[in-house]
Amino acid sequence: MASDPRIALQIGPLAVHWYGIFVTLGMTLATYLAGLEAKRRGEDPNVVWDGALLVILLGLIGARLYHVFSSPNDGSGSGWAYYSQNPIEIIAIWRGGLGIFGGLIGGLIGIIYIIWRRRLALLRWLDIVTPGVLIAQAIGRWGNYANQELYGGPTGSAWWGITIAPEFRVKTGKIDFTDLAAYPPDTRFHPTFFYESAWNFIGFILLMWAGRRFQNRLRDGDILAGYLFWYGVGRGWVELLFRPDAWTIGALPTAVWVSIGLMSAAALIVLVNHAVLPRLSLARHAG
Repeated sequence: MASDPRIALQIGPLAVHWYGIFVTLGMTLATYLAGLEAKRRGEDPNVVWDGALLVILLGLIGARLYHVFSSPNDGSGSGWAYYSQNPIEIIAIWRGGLGIFGGLIGGLIGIIYIIWRRRLALLRWLDIVTPGVLIAQAIGRWGNYANQELYGGPTGSAWWGITIAPEFRVKTGKIDFTDLAAYPPDTRFHPTFFYESAWNFIGFILLMWAGRRFQNRLRDGDILAGYLFWYGVGRGWVELLFRPDAWTIGALPTAVWVSIGLMSAAALIVLVNHAVLPRLSLARHAG
């Protein structure tokens, strides 16, 4: 390649990657929004800023580990098959390779630690944080566009979709998008990064609206449940319909299994908040 489209700025040996720019922008905005939301709810926004570095660091570590131990089906030989032979590459996150599910687990560990240390209400603070997480994910997905990764199959359209340079195309036992006779350079592929980004942005708007419109009816954990359900649905349909190279476990993409778990957790939170707890409260008053 004459120039690497993944690099935004090159200063001598120092390369600033678009992926890192989008991820950093997303995390910064998420932190800022969480601070505003904490203040709106009458909580101390300094809790957000004081704990941001730890949460972001653990989130990045978790996201990277998820990617490192994954088994992509894109023919790239990446995932654990690659990193076990090239361990120094594990730290090269600027080249791409962050698994959002691992990031959520790492970030959650950081939040739990901070909330436990300050003896605050965990579910309330997760409600404060999660809308910003969606906007961070929406922005971060554009790093995949810069890296020409996580796209779907051909759209069959002359105008809709994105073109992918041959060196970034998927080649597996089932598909070979590097075959320029079958898939010419002007072939357009489904921009799955955009589908997920748009879905997450819409979810962010909905959660912020619901938190204000129904603030007197919502219980702690309801916004968290909304996040888990919304993201689970969005990630699930994108993986099922548009990702021919998805990492699979059994008959389904791994991300779909995780999404089912997220949606199940959301249903459990809503059930406890709006069925179990009211009945317990009623029983106590009756007794």
